[in-house]
Amino acid sequence: MLPQSIHHVAYRCKDAKETVDFYEKALGMSYTFAVAEDENPTTGESAPFMHIFFQLPDGSHVAFFELPEENEMGRDPNTPEWVQHLAMDVGSLDDLNTAKSRLEAMGVEVVGPTDHKICHSIYFFDPNGHRLELAYRTLSDELAKKLHDISAPMLEEWTKTKRAPRHLMAKLAE
Repeated sequence: MLPQSIHHVAYRCKDAKETVDFYEKALGMSYTFAVAEDENPTTGESAPFMHIFFQLPDGSHVAFFELPEENEMGRDPNTPEWVQHLAMDVGSLDDLNTAKSRLEAMGVEVVGPTDHKICHSIYFFDPNGHRLELAYRTLSDELAKKLHDISAPMLEEWTKTKRAPRHLMAKLAE
């Protein structure tokens, strides 16, 4: 058994309506459906929720739960805020720059674009405090092969030293 694709990823939101407005207006995403229940369908316990879904062109979904009876949502205080994020592809560098302009016009603070050598990215936060990345892939087949070839030795060295294996990254410059 091997997963074929992502069906959906789900995050918590503070306000379902505000979340729909942001993802539709800021990112042009399609709000496709919602599921709402007063009980958790898995356990049967009381847990009112609104579960909203946005479909991406590949058929996958980004989804959110509003949980009005749960404690206020927070983030993991032991993890830097730049680590946990959702990265979504855009079709071109022009699309990336257009998205940045649209977000900034809406008052959203945007970091980037950043050239990661495998993609160009911008970063920002949604109204729920989730960090988002929009990325335009620039990874060539040649670089993908180099990255694959050094992935096992990089992981082995990282496991031993907990430091970035710089000498292996130098191979990418060859």
